[in-house]
Amino acid sequence: CGRGDNTAMSLLQSLKSVDFYRKLKKDLQQELTEASLPGAALSVVAAIVMLGLIFAEFNSYLTVGTESKVIMDHFDSSTDDTLQVNFNVTFPHLKCDYASVDATNFMGTHDAGLSARVSKIRLDKEGRQINKFEERTKPLNHATEEKHDGPATSLVLTSDSFEAAHHKHDVMIVNFYAPWCHWCQKLEPVWEKSTKQLSEKFPGDERLQMGKVDCTAKTSESLCIKNRIDAFPTILVFRKDDTGSSLHESYHGERSVPAITGWAEHFVAQLKNNAPKARVVDADKDGNVDSHHGVGCMVSGLLHVQRAPGMLVMQAVSEGHDFNWETMDVSHTVNHLSFGPFLSERAWTVLPPHIAAAVGSLDDHQFSSDQHIPTTHEHYVKVVRHEVTPTSGKKDPIVSYGYVSHSNNIQKVGEVPTLRLNYDILPIIVQYSAKKQAFYHFITNLCAIIGGVFTVAGIVASVVDKGLATLKKKQELGKLG
Repeated sequence: CGRGDNTAMSLLQSLKSVDFYRKLKKDLQQELTEASLPGAALSVVAAIVMLGLIFAEFNSYLTVGTESKVIMDHFDSSTDDTLQVNFNVTFPHLKCDYASVDATNFMGTHDAGLSARVSKIRLDKEGRQINKFEERTKPLNHATEEKHDGPATSLVLTSDSFEAAHHKHDVMIVNFYAPWCHWCQKLEPVWEKSTKQLSEKFPGDERLQMGKVDCTAKTSESLCIKNRIDAFPTILVFRKDDTGSSLHESYHGERSVPAITGWAEHFVAQLKNNAPKARVVDADKDGNVDSHHGVGCMVSGLLHVQRAPGMLVMQAVSEGHDFNWETMDVSHTVNHLSFGPFLSERAWTVLPPHIAAAVGSLDDHQFSSDQHIPTTHEHYVKVVRHEVTPTSGKKDPIVSYGYVSHSNNIQKVGEVPTLRLNYDILPIIVQYSAKKQAFYHFITNLCAIIGGVFTVAGIVASVVDKGLATLKKKQELGKLG
């Protein structure tokens, strides 16, 4: 037993020989060490620096950062060849009856069935929604071979005579036309014959008056500009009690004698209180609106496009009108434009702010056209796919599509005013993931801070002590002057 104890003691003594941190004996500490005022001050400074660095390192350890990388988007062309486009655009001066949306790409693909996926809502001149625009269930059969024998009976109006006639008759229906317009030429005999039939049906009744305005004549040009006549023919309804803010209905029904007279008789019924005084009229009860007071249109849609450069084109198109492109105004507000599926509430909370802002870069941006100058608005959009991995890392990444845009106006005589949205879907993916400092890295930095500050403070203390000792020695020798 004694031999075993001796062996254990021998091992302990051997172990002590590798002690890196040997201490002075207590009875020698007072003799071998000495405290000083500069050393105390340096110790306090070192402690403060050490605590500050430790706090900063701990805060860095708790902070979750992000790291990003860019990879090529090797999508499967058989299953992932298309991308969803979501848009909502308001045109304050383009009627839904004319607003057309077309889609094409640089591979030559043309989307002919786009109208089925586009929704249009009529807006009044204050921007308020009136009703949803519905495509006609049957085509309009405008009379093209009608003949009128006898003199013209509709009232010829100019800028000077218009106001007096306007407030003389309870209802005045006016045909704004241009002599060069093909459809106006076809309407002329229909209009005169309809006027004659109405005057014969309501003889001596001046409550309803049919009139016409030549928008190319110098005497009426300002009148057409005031009423924003940009399509020929345009048929508007004026009422005796109209004010400057009044809304005027426009006729978009069939241009034939029975259709126009039947529609006009509806206003006579309104005057006799035999019909509701609505400004959206379906005179023949066929489910298609014949006239309304909408002057603007909100166009929205969702479509899938190929992952190739392409564009959406929005402009005025009509099979029964000729347009005056000099006054056509496609000023618009992009209420929303995004790519890819709509994001969930959870996705919005996960996305970093700069990625969330890029999802709808053009949202709520307004673009105005100069009056009487044909203006085409072009938006160039570069689309990039983002994948954001949540902090937990246990869920699938959030996929969003951000974009940057550049807008430009083209003003050129003879140019058809158009909104062109050019998009280019880039074949890259920007991946974002959370980056948190590892615990072992935090401990390593903590040790480095403590050891580094302690070592640097020791070096500074040694330099200070040597400097003070040198000064003291020179003072004793009388060399300090």
